[in-house]
Amino acid sequence: MAENAIHDYISSFFLVGILGLQAFHSWIGIPVCLLFALTLLGNTVIIVTIKLEPSLHQPMYFFLCMLAMNGMVLASSTAPRMLGIFWLDAHWYVFGVCLAQMYFIHTFCIFESALLVAMAFDRYVAICIPLRYTTILTTPMVIKMGLTGITRAVLMVLPCPLLIKRLPYYTKYIINHTYCEHMAVVKLASASTHINRAYGISVALSVMLLDLGFIATSYVKILQAVFRLSSQNARSKALGTCAAHVCTILVSYTPALFSFLTHRIGKKVPPSVHIIFASMYLLVPPAVNPLVYGVKTKQICD
Repeated sequence: MAENAIHDYISSFFLVGILGLQAFHSWIGIPVCLLFALTLLGNTVIIVTIKLEPSLHQPMYFFLCMLAMNGMVLASSTAPRMLGIFWLDAHWYVFGVCLAQMYFIHTFCIFESALLVAMAFDRYVAICIPLRYTTILTTPMVIKMGLTGITRAVLMVLPCPLLIKRLPYYTKYIINHTYCEHMAVVKLASASTHINRAYGISVALSVMLLDLGFIATSYVKILQAVFRLSSQNARSKALGTCAAHVCTILVSYTPALFSFLTHRIGKKVPPSVHIIFASMYLLVPPAVNPLVYGVKTKQICD
């Protein structure tokens, strides 16, 4: 198959998995499988709980439902294929399938970022202008925010596979990764990839800087409002409502930033470390978020 691909345009890619740790793939598959199962179970429980409990029919929990559904889609786009590599030696990905996986992964990562911004805005309104909470965050407004987030993600990522399809792939077909990541695919092209690289980095930077900027601004305003409260109990209660969201932000953005920076400036970082972090970024947050919200949010815990 590889020999035929070299003579013409490459029709399939070979995903190595975790470079340098191939001998341990069968063992690495165990935590991947557990994280995937935890993601499906935990997020289903969160969605069903919010749906069945009328007291949870509030904007904060609607956003949490969207985050849970997004997490399940994201994990389902990656975990089964990873397990195929680790347990079944299913390393070959058809070109079109690879591009589809890449598109889904990056789209839902950007949508997750938008949801974290929406949840930060929700906490800002609840704590800083509580009397206007019900008039600002109405159900139609929550739906509009969700649709805006997914539309932005779809449109921003769409040029990536289209730009890749115009590139010729003649000789390189081995991807040292567990999934079809944008830069990993671009690097294999047999032509100039300046446009692809420039677009990829501009999307990543704009999303991270813009979204983190909005989240940081919301929390600066929240902290200012909290420290103006005279009661220590009121301060603790206000900060407590933000605890789960802050944990989610840290779990989501930390491995994402590491992966992004490693691709550009981390030349001395071993490939295995980079691949593990890039995989954790997709598998850990969807599995951990239901646990964080289940423990940190009293209403859901009850």
